[in-house]
Amino acid sequence: MRPSHLNTLIRVVLFTAVGWLSGCVAQQQLPYLQGKDYSTKTPVNVPNERFEYRIQPSDVLSIRVQSVQPALNDIFNITDTRTVFSGDPSNLFLAGYSVDDTGNINLPTVGKVKVAGLTLDGAQALVQKEVSKYVRDANVLVKLLSFKVTVLGEVRNPGRYFIYNTQATLLEGLGLAGDLTEFGNRQNVKLIRQTAQGSEVVLLDLTDPNLLKSKYYYLLPNDALYVEPMKARTARGNANNLGLVFAGVSSLVLILSYLKVF
Repeated sequence: MRPSHLNTLIRVVLFTAVGWLSGCVAQQQLPYLQGKDYSTKTPVNVPNERFEYRIQPSDVLSIRVQSVQPALNDIFNITDTRTVFSGDPSNLFLAGYSVDDTGNINLPTVGKVKVAGLTLDGAQALVQKEVSKYVRDANVLVKLLSFKVTVLGEVRNPGRYFIYNTQATLLEGLGLAGDLTEFGNRQNVKLIRQTAQGSEVVLLDLTDPNLLKSKYYYLLPNDALYVEPMKARTARGNANNLGLVFAGVSSLVLILSYLKVF
C-alpha cells in the first residue's frame, strides 16, 4: 500500500475513534441522588411531607360494601376484584364508579354522593355513612382505580402504567418503565402535570439529592414523565454512521490499491 493511502486509512480510523469517544457518557452523569452526606454507617434523614391525594372529576373509584346482608352488598359491589388481576385495566373502568364533572358518584339506592375534594379516607367515611342508612353494620372500602402515569423518552420500556397504590414516587414511576437508558438525561426530566388551570411542566434533576425534598417527588394520577436524550446519543449514532461510511471508503481505497499493483 502506498504511504499516502496508508495515511488516509490512519486518518479515517482516528476520526472514527474520536467520533465514537465523543458519544460516550461520563460516569458522573449516571448516578441518581448524588451527595457527599450519604454514609454506609449512618442513614440520612430527608424531610418530605407525604402528599395526600384528593379526588377529582373523571377519577374512577372502587367501592366495596361488606355486611351481614350479602344481598344488599351485591347492589353496591359492581367491581369484581378479579378484574384487578386480569391484566386488562379497561375492566376496572367499566366496573368502577366514575366521578362526574360536578364531583359526584352515583350509588345505587343512595343516589349522588359528592366526593370531589375529599381524600380517599374522607370519601370512604362519607360513603360508609350514606350506605349505612340502607345496610345494617356496613363496612365500606374505597380505592382509587384510575391512578395511571405515562413515561416516555429515554427509558427502557416507555408506556402507560397503572399504579395500584395510594401513593407513588418519581423513582417508582421510572422503575415501572425499566429505568432510564444510559443515554437518558438524568439532569433534565420533564414532569407534565394536569391542573385545573391547564398543564404544568417542571424540570427535575435526578442527580440532585434535594429531589427527595421536592413536592414533585410524589407522582399524581395522570402525570407524564419525559426523559430527554443526551447529546451523546446523537453523537454515538452519527459516529456509527460515519464509521460505516469511512469503512466503505477505506475498503474501496484498498481495493483500488490492490488493482493498481496488479
